[in-house]
Amino acid sequence: MSNAVMSMEQADEGELTQSLQFVSFSVAGEMFAVPMGPVQEIIRVPQVAQLPLAPAVLDGLANLRGRVLPIISLRRLFACPAQAHDDATRALVINLGQPLGFVVDRVASVLNVEPGEIEPASAIQSIVSADYLTGVIKRPRADGGQDLLMTLDFDRLVNSHFREVDQQRRAEGPNHTPMDGVAANGDDSDDHSDERRLVSFSVASQEYAIDIADVQEIVQVPEHITAMPNVPAHVLGLISLRQRLLPLVSLRALFALPDEAMGEHHRIVVIALPGGAQVGLVTDSVKEVLSVPASETEPMPGILAQDQQMQEFSSICRLDGGKRLVSIIATDRLLGLSGIRDALDAAARHATPHTEDKETHAMPGPSTDPVTDITDDDAQVVIFRLGDEEFAVPIMSVQEIVRVPDSLTRVPKTPHFVEGVINLRGTVLPVIDQRTRLDMPAIERNDRQRIMVYLLGGLRTGFIVDSVAEVLRIPRGQLAPAPEMSSEQSRLIRQVARLDGDRLVMLLDPTHLLRGTEMSAITQAFGQDQDHAPALPAARAA
Repeated sequence: MSNAVMSMEQADEGELTQSLQFVSFSVAGEMFAVPMGPVQEIIRVPQVAQLPLAPAVLDGLANLRGRVLPIISLRRLFACPAQAHDDATRALVINLGQPLGFVVDRVASVLNVEPGEIEPASAIQSIVSADYLTGVIKRPRADGGQDLLMTLDFDRLVNSHFREVDQQRRAEGPNHTPMDGVAANGDDSDDHSDERRLVSFSVASQEYAIDIADVQEIVQVPEHITAMPNVPAHVLGLISLRQRLLPLVSLRALFALPDEAMGEHHRIVVIALPGGAQVGLVTDSVKEVLSVPASETEPMPGILAQDQQMQEFSSICRLDGGKRLVSIIATDRLLGLSGIRDALDAAARHATPHTEDKETHAMPGPSTDPVTDITDDDAQVVIFRLGDEEFAVPIMSVQEIVRVPDSLTRVPKTPHFVEGVINLRGTVLPVIDQRTRLDMPAIERNDRQRIMVYLLGGLRTGFIVDSVAEVLRIPRGQLAPAPEMSSEQSRLIRQVARLDGDRLVMLLDPTHLLRGTEMSAITQAFGQDQDHAPALPAARAA
């Protein structure tokens, strides 16, 4: 599986056409495919932080190894019924100028597709409008039927539902990976050039990985494998894949690990070896596609590198603070292993297909601008909470933080969005619920709530928050631009802080806490009388 997709060009007469690579997946019972080139990772659905004022199809923002990743629900985007995430749910991380994660029900496999297998999608009836489809892949089944996979145009989907994202991409220029495919062996357009892209898999509870450029496909173990006589135990046999014989090697046996009966979770990782040969590595399960910073990989320790039994491992990747170790296999070294040579030699001897003449291995049938105004290296902010989400504002923008009094006084002819007013040391302070401003559901008043007071347009204004968490200095290197999911959100939420673990804090620009018409209305209502407070509930210090 290359990290890019071959361009779909018509071959000259007599010239062999090159196949294309797609990732196939299902949503609400229908099968779809996307070119492999812009797919950066396939991950489990991460924990997300809800982004206020964003379209409903956005699940939220995730912290993916220090990068802010918007997570989008394809079910909601397709107006399908909601479904709880399960063990099969995955997110496809696709580069559309910025990485976006699209939640799908299940990822099926990585496919090599001949150009002739792709047909127009104009006559297809689907949960998705044909405007968002680029074609249909028709694959024959063993029972004589056909599987239909609709190829999605994610560029058009994003342009239709997230216009601000599309405008941001256009402003950044044409340096993103096009969705209609690029050459399979071309340059990787990923901006993170210091990262390694790996496919990780498990064997006997240990995690290994191979460079994605060396992986051709990932497929299920078929129901039958043609066994061959006089071969070592680690050579499981041959299968026919894309009209060619593929020798299978059990990594459990190759690594001298205990055997295990084949099951639905087992996968074959088809890799390309130097010289053009291919071999299928049978793994217990394929975990995910990773983009790993070079700083998190290191060469195999010298004493281990000298061990002939570990010559296939080139480096070790340390993730999750060193708690997760992934051994990276170098395919050029695999060719030097006698176990791999045995498999290739056996396949060469078995140049034509045979029926099973030995016992076969069987398995169950396949399922098929800056916000802060601080000038030093750190941004000093006040962090507050609304529900499970954390937000921050520059500390110098906060005038005061006070408790919410037992009652707020409603004043006639004041703007509807003002909850009431309080007497803040002789000043009439209009109070607004921050939840209301961010289109979040209201909650009952409680002792943890606080009023954060800002000076907006020369007028002191208070906003009720669920709680104030802390004052924090955040290194500038941990700040990233917030994804632009709507025009209002992009004005108010300008940056995101990526803190320890998966913690994301959204930084608000206080000058946009009120919309233009709201600012005019509140200035007209309170601008002249703010310093003349009648008998109003007094605020208490926090």
